[in-house]
Amino acid sequence: MAVLDLQEQEQIEAFKAWWKENRYQLIGALLIVIIAVGGWRGWLYYQNKQSVEASTLYIEFTQQIESNDAMRINDAAAVLTNKYASSAYASRAALMAAQMNEHLKDITQARAQLQWVIDHAGEPGLNAVARLRLASILLDEKNHAGALLLLEAEHPASFDGLFADIKGDVLSAQDKNEEAKMAYQTAISKTDARSMYRNLIQLKLDALVVSK
Repeated sequence: MAVLDLQEQEQIEAFKAWWKENRYQLIGALLIVIIAVGGWRGWLYYQNKQSVEASTLYIEFTQQIESNDAMRINDAAAVLTNKYASSAYASRAALMAAQMNEHLKDITQARAQLQWVIDHAGEPGLNAVARLRLASILLDEKNHAGALLLLEAEHPASFDGLFADIKGDVLSAQDKNEEAKMAYQTAISKTDARSMYRNLIQLKLDALVVSK
């Protein structure tokens, strides 16, 4: 790859700062997609004898989300995770509450909720989102070994690009540039060519050239 000029270097450095600030939101957006794909109708007929009550509580939980009251949201999520841990609603509530807590910088609470999803979610997609988000938190905390351990877990093939991308971030933070480069290249190959996200990964790959 040709040596980048000064303007390109400045653009990449600006992107790196932007990515560090916004990766939680980008990964959190995955949750919204998964919830939309799940569909309300499918949830309401979830095969559980307590599904009606659990679904009612989940609807109440989503109403609390609109209140932006952290205590009420966390309490509502806790009711679902404590009483209906095996339901589809509990993991979704925990993920949404964790997203709010990340936004509010209550990382301890968010970490606990994400770990709960990893331990209890019956749906591979929800488990994968929780792992990605928790790995990002551990990356910020410089717990690189813990982040990589989360990213080594099995996950749906549709998440391959995202897992490889975050792995590249962790390896880059450890100054393992060659390994990071391979991870980013894998991420690019596993990401739809029409996706803007692929361009973001390419920028991070290019940034490794600048850092050498």
